[in-house]
Amino acid sequence: MLEFDDAQTRLANGAPRPEATMEAALRDAVGLVLAHDLTATLDLPPADNSAMDGYALRHADYREGAALPIDQIVYAGHAPQPLRAGHAARLFTGSLMPAGADTVVMQEDTREADGKLDITRAPREGQHVRRRGEDTRAGSPLLAAGTRIGPAQVALLASQGIARVTVHPAVRVGILTTGDELVAPGEPRDTHQIYNSNGPMMAALVEGMGARATHVLHAQDNEAALKSAFQTLARDCDLILSIGGVSVGDKDLVKPVLESLGAPLDLWRVRMKPGKPVAMAHVDGKPVVCLPGNPVSAFAVFAVLVSPLVRRMQGRRELFPQVSMLTLRTDVPRQDSREEFLRVRRELDNGGVGELHAYDRQGSGVLSSLPWATGLARIPAGHTVYDGEKVAYYDFKHWLG
Repeated sequence: MLEFDDAQTRLANGAPRPEATMEAALRDAVGLVLAHDLTATLDLPPADNSAMDGYALRHADYREGAALPIDQIVYAGHAPQPLRAGHAARLFTGSLMPAGADTVVMQEDTREADGKLDITRAPREGQHVRRRGEDTRAGSPLLAAGTRIGPAQVALLASQGIARVTVHPAVRVGILTTGDELVAPGEPRDTHQIYNSNGPMMAALVEGMGARATHVLHAQDNEAALKSAFQTLARDCDLILSIGGVSVGDKDLVKPVLESLGAPLDLWRVRMKPGKPVAMAHVDGKPVVCLPGNPVSAFAVFAVLVSPLVRRMQGRRELFPQVSMLTLRTDVPRQDSREEFLRVRRELDNGGVGELHAYDRQGSGVLSSLPWATGLARIPAGHTVYDGEKVAYYDFKHWLG
């Protein structure tokens, strides 16, 4: 069996980084990855403005107990007149600062009567003023190539007046489930059959990362059906994920079918639990990753082995998200000859850092553990981990995003 770290590295490098680019409107670019570095073209804010509802003045004009005449009202979006010496201007959050003003007094620290302003709390020079360019400066780096575009990136780009960006196209993923025992959800089911949760689950995992599930196919356990499905996926997709049929049973036909397509396995079997029967091949230059048929195993393998490959094919800068070291809470010592990935939930401890609680049933058939879990805790092969020890934590929020 291949060691987990070696398998992770080999899978992550199982396809080249993308070369194709396209131009997309901001709204259509969400979930896609920037192809080029972007530089700010505007200072933000573009001019000094108020961070509060209140009054602008020259700090040098402030005298305790002395009222200042109010010479203008400045609304956000309006251009102010220069501030006359010894006067104040009424303004609001986002209002431009009048020329000559250098300080804002928030309205809670003032009284206004008969067009004059009484200041009840001594101001600090420069307070409550957003300075031009304090957020971004024209010419400074804005976003780097390899950044996945989300709502925050859209806001930053829109603030610069950028309406279209150059991105890599979405990775087209083909999903193939196998097994005579599977029927689609919503269809009639015999007692010897189970519903196919792998197809919908894998499609959701793929699309949650910003890739596109182009095909979700199911093939019966015969070589002709499998071969036809693989040929369709190789024609239409950039990456193929097959689930099931790659172990050593009489009906595990994926390996010989791939070989018949001129795609011998580049790797097979990984020293991990759950998820040992993992394989990779290439059909017509397209990577094929074969995952175990058990949904829990397929989910875990996708999270820690397949997601770095998807990120590489998307053109992302970071292939491997952060891994934290957190305290494991477990009722029994954990030890296995393979790297074990426990389904765990992170909960805040008294220090607010967080500790990991293992699901009480870790069998690979316990599908109910997945919606409960927030991530996976890695137990090193051949090492016994006791309650209270720190372990590596793979947070789904990072590894599946």
